[in-house]
Amino acid sequence: MRNMRGRILIFAVLLCGAVLLGGCGTKTLVSTGTVQSPYYQLGDTEWDHGGIEEYYFNNIPSELNEIYRELYSRIKNYEDSSELYARVPTEQFWTAYYAVLNDHPEFFWIGDSIQVQESGLSGNVVSYSITTTVEPQNRDALQAMLEEAADRCIAGIPEGATDYQKIKYVYEYLIDNTDYDTESPNNQNIQSVLLGHKSVCAGYAKAFQYILHRMGMFCTYVTGKTTDGGDHGWNIVRIGENYYHVDVTWGDPVFLNRMEGMQTNAMNYTYLCCTDDDIYIRHIPEADVPLPVCADTSYDYYRLCGMYYDYFDADAIYSAMMESVWADEDFFIAKFGSRDAYDAARHEIFENGLIDDAGQYLMEINGVRSWNYRYNTDDDFRIITIYWK
Repeated sequence: MRNMRGRILIFAVLLCGAVLLGGCGTKTLVSTGTVQSPYYQLGDTEWDHGGIEEYYFNNIPSELNEIYRELYSRIKNYEDSSELYARVPTEQFWTAYYAVLNDHPEFFWIGDSIQVQESGLSGNVVSYSITTTVEPQNRDALQAMLEEAADRCIAGIPEGATDYQKIKYVYEYLIDNTDYDTESPNNQNIQSVLLGHKSVCAGYAKAFQYILHRMGMFCTYVTGKTTDGGDHGWNIVRIGENYYHVDVTWGDPVFLNRMEGMQTNAMNYTYLCCTDDDIYIRHIPEADVPLPVCADTSYDYYRLCGMYYDYFDADAIYSAMMESVWADEDFFIAKFGSRDAYDAARHEIFENGLIDDAGQYLMEINGVRSWNYRYNTDDDFRIITIYWK
């Protein structure tokens, strides 16, 4: 017979270089009673949410808005454990709780586990206790340091920059100032990136979201998996009325060298303001909330930089390669609009010797009799990269 006095479900959430949270539990008997909040009124429509656009709040079922609001208010006020005024079943509690965390990267002190108390009579969650990584008395000072670090990044953005230019600047800034490191401390929150400068995908994505929020720009956090089965996190931004995926982690050459077996110092711009068609080649999002359609190609980096070719033109590719060498660039990149164009370019460049004149010129200007260049071909995205140095 089911015990009606209540039960505690303890969900230990383990994070290990990933973004997804899961749990397991044990049970203990407790008693429950009526809970009233001294500050939270059910049905409030005006409430302080940090002045940001909360994508998850706006897209979870409306019946969860109340528990979301209460959790946000309590977490913001450092109530690491508390009884709850709004009551929802356990599964809905988790939906609301992770929605709060996905909308608010500024909650940097949240740890990797949370204990909830569930009423055996109603099945609703009646209280919670969060494991934290920073003591309450130290959070304000640390928050000031994080704000200062974010503002240093923002201060470098040129006056009059467009939204795209701001997004690109933050993308490059975080990559330049962060190394991918699965052993880095606090790598599930913004501390690891903005203060420690070492992190994993969750840290990169939340720091990117945090900085854009400080500029008053829309940015949300997306969790899911990669096609090789690993947990992953990235972002979606908005420019005008259109949405775009951004994956700062996969733009970092340190990540590419370690995880993809590459040898490069070049940033990867494939994941800067890209479409669903591009991101979903290797990323699989969770279905917690419906995601906006990302279909616009206006801010494809390769198109904007004149590196995109709808079809293969040998003369155009030859001229672009030689101009790259003459300009003493470190590498040459070309992205093609179709697989046929990409295959033709790869064949002509590497098998039919279209690259030979570039190699000859490099030998002449460097006074050597041989020159070793490296190249990478990305069949999924139809990109050819040649590293001259």
